[in-house]
Amino acid sequence: MHFTKTGVLGAMVIDPAPHADTRGRFMRAWCLREFADQGIVFNPVQANMGFSTKRGTLRGMHFQASPASEAKLVRCTRGTMFEVVLDLRPDSPTYRAWHGVELSGDNGRMLYFPEGCAHGYQTLEADTEMLYMTSAFYAPAAVRGARFDDPAFGIAWPLAVSDISEQDRNWPLTGQCLDPIAAKQPLMA
Repeated sequence: MHFTKTGVLGAMVIDPAPHADTRGRFMRAWCLREFADQGIVFNPVQANMGFSTKRGTLRGMHFQASPASEAKLVRCTRGTMFEVVLDLRPDSPTYRAWHGVELSGDNGRMLYFPEGCAHGYQTLEADTEMLYMTSAFYAPAAVRGARFDDPAFGIAWPLAVSDISEQDRNWPLTGQCLDPIAAKQPLMA
């Protein structure tokens, strides 16, 4: 695997090093040793999948507050998506910075998120599926969100939003809630 730093402290784009032959390809999806060699301590305890039928669907920006903070490793298994990591750690030198990257079933690329960062994505084609592993178990009381269109972050989504949940559309703006980690709104499916 090839690790590339982003503009968000601790977040990494990870490109596979596939072995291809006449049968297709084989590539590593995660390796404790390779992550440790990059200084990343990531021990996944849960894996989740999402599927979106429409191009332009937006999900996010989601995270879990301490003590249930979670690191994430996100990949697209089918279709194409624009994945975003948003730094919500007030003590971080990259606080409020974001980084977006295109993940697809074809490129096999992944994005690693450290604890204290939110994640969200927009599908770039219909019938897109994603998989992510987390370092903490789902804790409904710790789930929080930041607005996808909050001007304090200025995330540049590639498409107009075709579908979004009411919950994701209605997370408070940073100006209304100066500490999004403290916002007490449960995540609804």
